[in-house]
Amino acid sequence: MKLSDFDFDLPERLIATRPARPRSSARLLVAGPRLLTDAHAVDLPGFLRRGDRLVLNDTKVIPARLSGVRKRLSDAGETEARIEATLLEPRADGSWGALLKPLKKVRDGEVIRFSADLSAEVTGRAEGTAFLQFNLAGEDFDAALAEAGAMPLPPYIEALRKADDQDRSDYQTLWARQTGAVAAPTASLHFDEALIAGLDRAGIERSFVTLHVGAGTFLPVKTDDISDHKMHSERGEITARAAEEINATRAAGGRIVPVGTTAMRLIETAASGDGTLGPWQGATDIFITPGYRFKIADALMTNFHLPKSTLMMLVSAFLGEKRIREVYAHAIASDYRFFSYGDASLLMPEG
Repeated sequence: MKLSDFDFDLPERLIATRPARPRSSARLLVAGPRLLTDAHAVDLPGFLRRGDRLVLNDTKVIPARLSGVRKRLSDAGETEARIEATLLEPRADGSWGALLKPLKKVRDGEVIRFSADLSAEVTGRAEGTAFLQFNLAGEDFDAALAEAGAMPLPPYIEALRKADDQDRSDYQTLWARQTGAVAAPTASLHFDEALIAGLDRAGIERSFVTLHVGAGTFLPVKTDDISDHKMHSERGEITARAAEEINATRAAGGRIVPVGTTAMRLIETAASGDGTLGPWQGATDIFITPGYRFKIADALMTNFHLPKSTLMMLVSAFLGEKRIREVYAHAIASDYRFFSYGDASLLMPEG
């Protein structure tokens, strides 16, 4: 399949730069082969059945965007350069992989100071990624990062405005607890206490899994033939409890509804051929494209995705290429808000 098969025109005015308030007031487009209904996130319980189970990603976004200064002594005196860093993931040796801008302004062995308390030595680099060894670790590092860092908003929002203090709460789910993501599982940003109360009244169950969303989720597909694209890898975990809950729901005839493509990709990675789950931990680089046979997900709640993105390929695989084009055309014509802070869809292949 060609990359152009997943392209569409999106007016810039539909790119959301702030979330809806309250969260559950965001619009929700409910779609299936014969279904297309305009609703709001707070209405989600009405489209599910008692005994269905939502699968939610409990990863926590770190303030991974840092701005610092590299100083260098030369015969001409001291020079300095401002360096922007985006942390990617911790490495086995305790250092962090990071994107530095501009990378060419820093040499291995030099130190970047991000605040009075936080600095890092550049210990190496590979394939455009630098390795940073910070001067702090553990809780001291977490505290200093919280003080110096900013939330790593997606590039399409950063192009329109810079992150601010409001994003520290806006770009985090209510149940975020497993630290490690550099991007939010954005479909879960629509959940607030009002929506959760409605789910409880309707008898909709919830399970939590963890997939630490990486910056690779924003990398563009650069190959014209999508089968040549190399998917980024992300770390995840499904606990024994979550696996047991999901298996029990399926056995009882309930539907499994991942909230977000991150939860979808994780449970599809871990599921056996018959759709059962066991405890799982590791990295996944699953690339879901049309023709993929889903093993466990019965519906999917997700935001509206970038043209020509791997996530556009995933939703095309889930609902069908022709139908997803019709759904997106309706969303654009109806002024739904797109991407991380935008509105949501509920895709139901049996609906």
